[in-house]
Amino acid sequence: MEELDVEPALTLVPGVAPGRGRLHFQWGPGEMLVCEAAFPGAGHGEKGPGCPYIHVLRKDQDIHLHTLRKLFNESHGIFVGLQRSDEELSGKSKKAQLVGVSKNYRSVIRACMEDMHQMAAEQESNGKMFSLTAAGHLLLHLLDWVRLHVCDVDNMVREVLSSENPSKHELFWNLGNTQTLTEMELKWQHWHEECQRYLQDGTFASNPHMESICKILLGDENAILEKKELMTTWYHFLVTHLLYSHPAVKPVELRFYAQSSLDQFLGGENSPEPLDTILMAAFEFEIHQVIKECSIALSNWWFVAHLTDLLDHCKLLQSHNLYFGSNMREFLLLEYASGLFSHHSLWQLGVDYFDHCSEYGRVYLELHIERIPLTTEQKALKVLRICEQRQMHEQVRSICKIMAMKALRNNRLGSALSWSIRAKDAAFATLISDRFLKDYCERGSFSDLDLIDNLGPSMLLSDRLTFLGKYREFHRLYGEKRFSEAAKLLLMLMTAHIAPCSFWMTLLTDALPLLEQKEVIFSAEQTYELMRCLEDLTAGKLDNQKLQDDDIETTKVEMLRLAFARNLARAIVKEGTLEGS
Repeated sequence: MEELDVEPALTLVPGVAPGRGRLHFQWGPGEMLVCEAAFPGAGHGEKGPGCPYIHVLRKDQDIHLHTLRKLFNESHGIFVGLQRSDEELSGKSKKAQLVGVSKNYRSVIRACMEDMHQMAAEQESNGKMFSLTAAGHLLLHLLDWVRLHVCDVDNMVREVLSSENPSKHELFWNLGNTQTLTEMELKWQHWHEECQRYLQDGTFASNPHMESICKILLGDENAILEKKELMTTWYHFLVTHLLYSHPAVKPVELRFYAQSSLDQFLGGENSPEPLDTILMAAFEFEIHQVIKECSIALSNWWFVAHLTDLLDHCKLLQSHNLYFGSNMREFLLLEYASGLFSHHSLWQLGVDYFDHCSEYGRVYLELHIERIPLTTEQKALKVLRICEQRQMHEQVRSICKIMAMKALRNNRLGSALSWSIRAKDAAFATLISDRFLKDYCERGSFSDLDLIDNLGPSMLLSDRLTFLGKYREFHRLYGEKRFSEAAKLLLMLMTAHIAPCSFWMTLLTDALPLLEQKEVIFSAEQTYELMRCLEDLTAGKLDNQKLQDDDIETTKVEMLRLAFARNLARAIVKEGTLEGS
């Protein structure tokens, strides 16, 4: 087994005495439940009173910080835009676009830092006022100074811009000028020698402050270190030293100056912080080391995930396969997106990150999306839409079944039926249809008529659902006084054997009003069919369904037999009359 780079952080569980007992834990999708076990550890006597609490240990605590919501949301937009535009650009245009993406990430980080600094200042309890003016605002004062001391610049700019061809105007090169690196070094060397001559001549000997400034301009390390209290970090010292001693330093040389500055600034008194180690790895252009140190030092995966993705698009990240098959970019994106799924709303951002992980992204999405708490139907529909867009049929069925069961437990039969139809679950649709029929028998009316009336082809999902839809259609036809059509439909429901046997008496009872109409509705043949159904029901021939021996049921049977006999007589007379004529 590979050794750990750092010792794992120790987490103290409040209320649990170390060494007194054992801890029991259970892993969750983004967190872990910890509680004290009920049995004592080995070598302990009787167990004393334990901790009555269950503690929740979250894997990515930073995900739940409100101050970082803006960072996660805005960086998500930048990430998605980069993935979509990567295939469209190439060459110099792609390089410029990647630099722009990097600047956008930095702008988001800067905005988040300013918000956090402002919140920290507002929470100061001593009531002091702090000036948090950004350094960029100071440039406005510098511009005002330039305008006051070089008054003709604005007039010259207006004159050049108003000409037909500004680049050929005689004052154009006076307003904007460039120079080569060699020219800059020659001028800087001349300026440096001039400062050194003033210092050697003792020009500022009478003024210690001016002399100190002159030494700093010459890059004197001792003079700069004397003002160490004005510099917060060693890289502040590094920038100051290089600006005044080696302004044209080459990138490959930075590592040596950085190490020297770190050693001089710390002076052997303090050990480097994790950020110092990260910066040193960056100066050495050790990309994998930077990612590794950031992963160890930072408390979440946001930075390393986006940095690795950007480096991968720049083709600067060499192929670095991990032991379990995924490359480093995908691994870090998967870890970051998994953390987002532990948040009640940020999980939607994690979906897009999984989408752009070609190897394991879909598998991770399928596992995590099933664990999202479906607290409301609106949230369930949102999750369902995501699954349907990605052809995740198993997850669609699972979500619909969960919501159908929740609705059924709350006695919301219409919603439960709608979810079961969407899940294409015939067994569950049959169960809910039986509940509808049971409620109808108890109350004499249907609930959720709009849903039942508009089942359409969905009623073919199960025989019981088909019966429910057709039975409701029978009531609608009866209400519209279309008695002949209603009678045919009722007889079809009886003879097609799609009605539950327990509902046959209800169907036969529904035939009574049609049998008592002035006009003969049922023909002789149809009446015989109804009589056969009644005899099957009373004889108990179908599925061991036996007529209950009570007065109410006996009365119903007698009324039905009488109605059938009277209707049969009327039908025979009517049909015989028609044949005779």
